[in-house]
Amino acid sequence: MVELAVSLTVLMILTAVAIPTLMRSFRTYQLNDAASRLAGTLKFTRFEAVRRNKQINFLIVTAGPAGNDWLVGTDSDGDGSIGTGEKQILINGVVTLLPAGAPPSSTSILAKLGATSSLTTLSGAAATVTFDARGAVSPLAAYIMYLGSTNSPEFGYRAVILLPSGATQIWTAPAGGTWQRIS
Repeated sequence: MVELAVSLTVLMILTAVAIPTLMRSFRTYQLNDAASRLAGTLKFTRFEAVRRNKQINFLIVTAGPAGNDWLVGTDSDGDGSIGTGEKQILINGVVTLLPAGAPPSSTSILAKLGATSSLTTLSGAAATVTFDARGAVSPLAAYIMYLGSTNSPEFGYRAVILLPSGATQIWTAPAGGTWQRIS
């Protein structure tokens, strides 16, 4: 009986130590997954514009009454909405699109990009980005979309950058830290 009690105590201690690490890994995975899916949808929209040789819009719309759920996707048919047959992803749950001001400042991203202009924040509000027939952003501008948790900033942030050429980059930053490019 004593051996069983000692074994259970050791098991509970190891579990108590492991759970925070597992939760942190899971939240990091959720952030990386959402950023990758968002960047992938932007790339799809760009390639769709090139393939069809016409302007195609990428849309960001609210998908829930609380304003924390976002539907992002390709408006392939040009009707101004994301239809059921069009490429789309739902960003909801712990990870959401954040407005500027919630994550760390993007000045370190601009410095590392060598940019002299600013990044236009698309996350946190409904938005549209147009890709021209060449796959470039029209009008030429650089955009940023922030991803993170409104309730748990300790898990960090991700930023998806859309450059004027149509290329995408993913950046990461800890709460209160500086941005580092990850892809």
